[in-house]
Amino acid sequence: EESSINNDDLKQDAITDNKIETDTDTSKTEENAETTEESRKEEIKESNYDLSDHIVSDIDPSKYKDTEDIEIPPKLIDQIIGQEEAVETIKKAAKQRRNVLLIGEPGIGKSMLAKAMAELLPPEDLQDILIYPNVENPNNPLVGVMPAGQGKKIVAIGFVTNQFLTAIIAVGIVFFALYQIKPKSQQLVPKLLVNNESKKVAPFIDATGAHAGALLGDVRHDPYQSGGLGTPAHERVESGMIHRANKGVLYIDEIGTMSMKTQQELLTALQEHKYQITGQSDTSSGAMVRTNAVPCDFVLVASGNLEVLDDMHIALRSRIRGYGYEIFMKDSMKDTPENREKLVQFVAQEVKNDGRIPHFSKEAVAEIIKEAQRRAGKKDALTLKLRDLGGLVRAAGDVAVEQGANEVTVDHVFEAKKQSRTLEQQIADRYITQRKQYSVFSNQGAKIGCINGLAVIGNSSGIVLPIAAEAAPSQSKEEGKIIAAGKLGDIAKEAVQNVGAIIKKSIGKDISNYDIHIQFVQSYDGVEGDSASVSMATAIISAIENIPIDQTLALTGSLSVRGTVLPIGGVTYKIEAAAESGMKKVLIPASNVDDVLIDKKYMEQIEIIPVKTLTDVLEEALVGPRKDEFIKQLKENRLDKIKDMIPNTNDIISSKPSKSNN
Repeated sequence: EESSINNDDLKQDAITDNKIETDTDTSKTEENAETTEESRKEEIKESNYDLSDHIVSDIDPSKYKDTEDIEIPPKLIDQIIGQEEAVETIKKAAKQRRNVLLIGEPGIGKSMLAKAMAELLPPEDLQDILIYPNVENPNNPLVGVMPAGQGKKIVAIGFVTNQFLTAIIAVGIVFFALYQIKPKSQQLVPKLLVNNESKKVAPFIDATGAHAGALLGDVRHDPYQSGGLGTPAHERVESGMIHRANKGVLYIDEIGTMSMKTQQELLTALQEHKYQITGQSDTSSGAMVRTNAVPCDFVLVASGNLEVLDDMHIALRSRIRGYGYEIFMKDSMKDTPENREKLVQFVAQEVKNDGRIPHFSKEAVAEIIKEAQRRAGKKDALTLKLRDLGGLVRAAGDVAVEQGANEVTVDHVFEAKKQSRTLEQQIADRYITQRKQYSVFSNQGAKIGCINGLAVIGNSSGIVLPIAAEAAPSQSKEEGKIIAAGKLGDIAKEAVQNVGAIIKKSIGKDISNYDIHIQFVQSYDGVEGDSASVSMATAIISAIENIPIDQTLALTGSLSVRGTVLPIGGVTYKIEAAAESGMKKVLIPASNVDDVLIDKKYMEQIEIIPVKTLTDVLEEALVGPRKDEFIKQLKENRLDKIKDMIPNTNDIISSKPSKSNN
């Protein structure tokens, strides 16, 4: 059951450890093993010494009065928080006009980096694009390119000339004909397709979710295609986002959601720096029109999470990787004074960008930083999911406005936390209340085969996950089965199977004579992941051995096949859920201790106990008169395994090394 036991390690220890002498006998081996067990137990207790270090630490406000005193950098690139490596790469990419693929969690600044890149590109290279009629082939309009601002002048000259000729021709024509028929001279006026007049920075075009026509350009359908009533082909041409991004940045988030055909056309435009415009619908008259190649010399910034890579065109990604950079962005940064100052700047930026909320006092900013600590989910870190954190800033500002305050205070932030809870948090709160009301789980007494597991909804809300187990005589003559009831995902199903092997090894009992039933009580939304492995194993052992489980306790942790309790995610939210549910103790993996960051009120409500092995869990969770005898048997089984694995010293000395084939 003890996963840290390894045959090779124990043999090496036996050779090198000067405590094992030649005349070592069985009684001394047992004594040493017992000493090791006691030392391990003391280590567990010491690891539970004082978790006050894991309370969300107090923030010392800086020497500013409020966020109005904070200077905000004028350039967007300098307003990006915590993504120093990405910022440096973007600067290089902008200088050399390289494409970029940004991968990371939502809300960490991917689109802001793309906008900042557009600011870094030289605006003096911007161009206007015009579409001219083709007298020889009207369905093949011509393309003209000139410096930004010149296109409008040419169109204006053509328009004045055309108006003069139209006034002469229009004499004597009835109003209806004037409305329906465009004089032939009007066909000679070019159309300004892309106008970059007066732009101070390179264009930034967000093409996220764009369909093919909007992205690649299109030609409008003309219902009047005969009798001289039709609109000239060049006037029906519409620019695509790739053309409006010429000499600028084209940004596409979640690029994997685009169809493969559209990604292929995008790759063509990216390679050739020009792309012909034609009608995107085969049933439209626009499909008959195809312009000359229109310039689209843009820098592509694509983004998404890791999953989008599976649906991304392999050649498009290869193009970005070969002629640009791939960046994996951070979702947290170290909790240092310098980085806290960056979050102060962030709050000031949010206030300025919103324009409808008052500035924050330094105490209110300190509370925002404390929330950034908590949302990071690990010690000595600050979250970089700043879009969500910005939501708290705006909510606190709204509370201050509602109360008529001239400044956002710490009380406004506290109130905003209550009012701006996520849907998952609201569901979790209602879930806990309803389950308490209908006694779906118990937080007092002791029960056999019933345990309070813990789970996470979304990314920021914990819930109690009751698990029940029952061991019944096997219905099969061959061997028993483990039957799990509940909507389980693939990883959860695998965890159920692993638990069977762990129990066989841990308690030394053949469970093939049992059909073991596990129920995830009212888990209508499904269960995924293996963080309930420890809970399942404890419930099953309780059912087999008929030993009750303390119901004032909740626990979480993954379990290896060697019986080691492994770290899990969302430990802070799970502890808070246990406290809100009235639990007195919570067991967590010892390796997760540094990730615990909870408010002081929860530290007063619940005792946090780190555990390393399944034996540690059973010692804390099981209660009743049969517990001590069962734990004693577990440890004796473990000692027997240790004695069997430690070779006799004389055998070690007399053994000859084997010949190597190498």
